Amino acid sequence: MTAEYKVHGDVAVITLQNPPVNGLGHATRMGIAQGLEQASTDAAVKAVVITGAGKAFSGGADITEFDTPKAIAEPNLLSVIRMLEAMAKPVVAALHSVAMGGGLELALGCHYRIAAPGASIALPEVKLGLIPGAGGTQRLPRVLGVETALNMIVSGEPVKSELLAQVPGQKLFDKMAGSAESLMEEALALARSVADARPLPLVRNLKCSHPQGDAYFQFARNMVRGMAKNFPAPEKCVDAVEAATKKKFDDGMVYEREVFMALMLTPECRALRHLFMAERAATKIPDVPSDTPQREIKSVAVIGAGTMGGGISMNFLNAGIPVKILEMKQEALDRGIATIRKNYEAQVKKGKLKQEVLDKRMALLSTTLNYADLKDADLVIEAVFEEMGVKQKVFETLDATMKPGAILASNTSTLDVDKIAAFTKRPQDVVGMHFFSPANVMKLLEVVRGAKTGKDVLATVMTLAKKIKKTAVVSGVCDGFIGNRMIEQYSRQAGFLLDEGCTPQQVDKAIEKFGFAMGPFRMGDLAGNDIGWAIRKRRAVERPNMLYSRTADKLCEMGRFGQKTGAGWYDYKEGKRDAIPSDVVVKMIEEHRQSLGITPRKISDEEIVQRLVFALVNEGAHIVEDGIAARASDIDMVYITGYGFPIYRGGPMQYASQVGLFNVVQAMKRFQRNPRDDAKFWEPAPLLARLAAEGKSF
Repeated sequence: MTAEYKVHGDVAVITLQNPPVNGLGHATRMGIAQGLEQASTDAAVKAVVITGAGKAFSGGADITEFDTPKAIAEPNLLSVIRMLEAMAKPVVAALHSVAMGGGLELALGCHYRIAAPGASIALPEVKLGLIPGAGGTQRLPRVLGVETALNMIVSGEPVKSELLAQVPGQKLFDKMAGSAESLMEEALALARSVADARPLPLVRNLKCSHPQGDAYFQFARNMVRGMAKNFPAPEKCVDAVEAATKKKFDDGMVYEREVFMALMLTPECRALRHLFMAERAATKIPDVPSDTPQREIKSVAVIGAGTMGGGISMNFLNAGIPVKILEMKQEALDRGIATIRKNYEAQVKKGKLKQEVLDKRMALLSTTLNYADLKDADLVIEAVFEEMGVKQKVFETLDATMKPGAILASNTSTLDVDKIAAFTKRPQDVVGMHFFSPANVMKLLEVVRGAKTGKDVLATVMTLAKKIKKTAVVSGVCDGFIGNRMIEQYSRQAGFLLDEGCTPQQVDKAIEKFGFAMGPFRMGDLAGNDIGWAIRKRRAVERPNMLYSRTADKLCEMGRFGQKTGAGWYDYKEGKRDAIPSDVVVKMIEEHRQSLGITPRKISDEEIVQRLVFALVNEGAHIVEDGIAARASDIDMVYITGYGFPIYRGGPMQYASQVGLFNVVQAMKRFQRNPRDDAKFWEPAPLLARLAAEGKSF
């Protein structure tokens, strides 16, 4: 049973016990209902207290039951709340630590509420593309006022209990406990003090209105539309709270439920729920148990003070871990440190960071020109030039200097981690930690597992990623790992589209309208087109039969490397990042077409989007098939957190499942018949073909 029932004199206490956050799963709901039933029939019991064991009152719905029959099985949460309201004896909710979603809705169904200071109170359903579905939109405005409640519901962000207790006229808490330790004692005292009070107060009976009524809700709608244009849920939150001010309580509840059920079926909600589960799944490595012993990381060394090295260092400084940066020359060190300081100072100027925090972080940073000074670090990350010869020198030196048991990590974005590990006598200590640029901002960390990487090393790095606030996804060793291996196919398609009749601007606009942060050509200009050029030169040697459009090479031969040279696929004005379409580039593309004897054709936005996105999907399916990624949802996490894929579409693999894999395969067959495309690439990956044939999804 995940709800315990105990009687303390004349008060029954129901304690939710479903760790980690006392999710309101079916067994827990049953337990609450049985407890209430028992308290009702026991003449000795005068009042009831509901609380949660451990680190939460309740975090709301039990995510493990999402999309299963248990999620809606009776008693559902609405039925439990109805039961609470119908109790003839007073029920007190004792809130502490976390009271969110269904947990808060449960408390709002009780007659009285007492809260410990420091409790996080929230209705976060909007983050899953939903609105609260068990009365949250109807009851919270009645206890906190319309504006405070609507702000909480639309943002989904937690607010501390002591702040809410200060809202003028609030009826959310009848009492604030002195401390978390004294909460239960004070809750029992409150229950005894109201044991004979009648009638019992119900939140549903409170008045709900806003003095500006229609004008206020119109203003709220306009604000929300501007901020959440691709997400339907925030605007529906406004509608539901407005219903609380205009309808009878029961009618408002019916309206909330209708909206909730309709949102459940939207692609945006499916995408957000998918990503919520995917983020949790990514932390689990099939053959590395959660109790694998870990190594202690008390200090970190970083090789290289360039853009990557500096950005990587900032992640650890932010988490309070000392960092020592090594460079070959003093001026390179000085430059790197100045950039780190400048980044922090910019945050101080914006009011996002306090000066004393900046000073504290900079105090954790030290520098050296000598490898011997790094010998005691627990983890060393190299961020040197992406060339195997350079990496070899670094790792041979690290092998000779680092203490036994130190983790040796490479920030390589494409090179073979097994080859790098072979430069040392301790391949079990070598792992890839591929940060994305700018490393102090981007959420993604690809953790590359070599053939010999120790399980303890893997477990340590995954835990450390959480500490430095990164989303870590494990990848096996292959060229480009997960993200860059897929983006290469996407970029190849972008090139073919230029050959066939598109301009860079047309391709970028189509994919940005689909929801990408930026299209492939603006992305190339930002990253530096010379990076792709270097990869294609390497490909020409390693895989001479791989087809590319020649346009990107011609661009680089013109010295147009992107923003850093003031010209790439677009033109750039000094000090500005605005991409201005370039006549020179269009002319180059047209001349290239003529040389190939291609008559340009009109290409629809739909074809542009499908070729780019389905190229990601097909390569992603190969990656799962090859065991490079443990699951399709890991690929979605990579693309959402590292490549600007639109969140409301849930990642490439989730998007393909929404479109229907049968339809994806049909589109691929169409692209195979295009003489200007790479027919061999569009052969559906075996996993994709199999799932489509069985009518399944990723």
